[in-house]
Amino acid sequence: MKRSHWRPCLSGGPNDPVLKSWLTEPGSLTARCQRASRAFRVRLLHYGKGQALADEAIEGGSERQLAWVREVALECDGRPVIFAHTTLAVRRGGRLTRWMARLGSRSLGSLLFSYPGFRRGGIEFLRLDPRHPLHRRAAALSGATGTLWARRSLHRLGQQQVLVTEVFLPAIRDLG
Repeated sequence: MKRSHWRPCLSGGPNDPVLKSWLTEPGSLTARCQRASRAFRVRLLHYGKGQALADEAIEGGSERQLAWVREVALECDGRPVIFAHTTLAVRRGGRLTRWMARLGSRSLGSLLFSYPGFRRGGIEFLRLDPRHPLHRRAAALSGATGTLWARRSLHRLGQQQVLVTEVFLPAIRDLG
């Protein structure tokens, strides 16, 4: 996979105002999902050491570095609405490394937006096509065949930083 061109603004973004509002949500997607549905859950799909994707250079490292990788599905009323992919460099220990290892099926977003030490960087956007590895993983959850919109942001806690990418699945439009 070649390096993707993530953009700091949503120019040329989706025409769907509901999808656009989710993409530009400044707060916690977990909290918004909880408000928009009767039943919310985080389903852990994968957690372990792996290689960062070609477009994920974290903590100033080179691409394809070893990272802790966590993937979850955010589900509202039994339907996956967001696929989340998180990477954290393994070369340093720290609170964030320990916290990520213990999250299980709890939301990382609830931690990122409630713990006062976290600082969030800017949000970047990308329309994923079927060639992108995150598109393939997200589409497996929803059966999507066309492009999918994604956003990502870097969250810092002390000397550690975690890159969180969220891919929006077609069912997100039903939440309004």
